[in-house]
Amino acid sequence: MLYPPMSDLLENINSRYLLVNVIARRARQVSIEAEKLGEPLTDKPVSIAIGEIAEGKLTASVKTETEQDYDVELTDDEQEIE
Repeated sequence: MLYPPMSDLLENINSRYLLVNVIARRARQVSIEAEKLGEPLTDKPVSIAIGEIAEGKLTASVKTETEQDYDVELTDDEQEIE
């Protein structure tokens, strides 16, 4: 069973597709930061990213102006993900 449950994750990011992209992007960032600092990770980067979303530290939203034009805004308490 997935922990935290998918329903809990979807409370912070309301699209499964956006959720997958945010997790992947944050996991890559965590991995790169750990490599640069030379610090070993206690958990897998994907687990860390999922935990941050479950805790509400990382959110994402899609703002639509038209049906064809959209903008994704990612926020994090400590830093913004680019």
